[in-house]
Amino acid sequence: MFENRTGSHVPQVTFHTRQGHEWVDVTTDDIFKGKTVVVFSLPGAFTPTCSSSHVPRYNQLVPTFKQHGVDEVVCMSVNDTFVMNEWKKSQHADNVTFIPDGNGEFTDGMGLLVDKDDLGFGKRSWRYSMLVRDGVVEQMFIEPEVEGDPYGVSDADTMLAYLAPEAAKPLDVTIMTRDGCPFCVKAKEALRNANIAYEELVLNRDYTEQTLRAVANAASVPQVFVNGKLIGGSDAVEAWLKDHRAA
Repeated sequence: MFENRTGSHVPQVTFHTRQGHEWVDVTTDDIFKGKTVVVFSLPGAFTPTCSSSHVPRYNQLVPTFKQHGVDEVVCMSVNDTFVMNEWKKSQHADNVTFIPDGNGEFTDGMGLLVDKDDLGFGKRSWRYSMLVRDGVVEQMFIEPEVEGDPYGVSDADTMLAYLAPEAAKPLDVTIMTRDGCPFCVKAKEALRNANIAYEELVLNRDYTEQTLRAVANAASVPQVFVNGKLIGGSDAVEAWLKDHRAA
């Protein structure tokens, strides 16, 4: 079984990063000293679970983590800095700091460097997360040592539940719009004024009218969804916001 290193200092490592056109060395102290940091580490950039679930949810919850005393959320992987930079860009994960443990030194120091030779990956990180305060591990969530790539305890929601059990999670909001639609502008402005983040899907760029009918059973936009529920157009959004503020 992997050793849980709660109570231990994180390894002292220098990470070789590429920032713009310059090489910049980042040390363990640069990341952790005097800070509260959430780290999640995973087998590899651009891999399925890492890209579809692990990174996006942490990126979404960074503002909530910061509301509860976290200074930075770090994604670490045994990949080089060029790969990590491109992965961050493709994921639109601007809230997360991506750190390349290219030589696997930090991961090895954590006792979580594993062989992925069967996949042609070589040495990679086992999937885990941890809360680190001033360089000392306060809590670790290590995936069980079973075959494959388990993902059940190192996720962002588990970490948030440990850090702040009563914390309200952000709403999952999507708005379907089209270019030039004044009602869409009105609905988006109402959401922004309520400090509610949303994802926008634009007609004929991200979806077609067929999808609009299939998903919302409607032929007009905007159509707003919250936590899997169809709210409707701009007037419906304003009514929902009124009830939401009163709740």
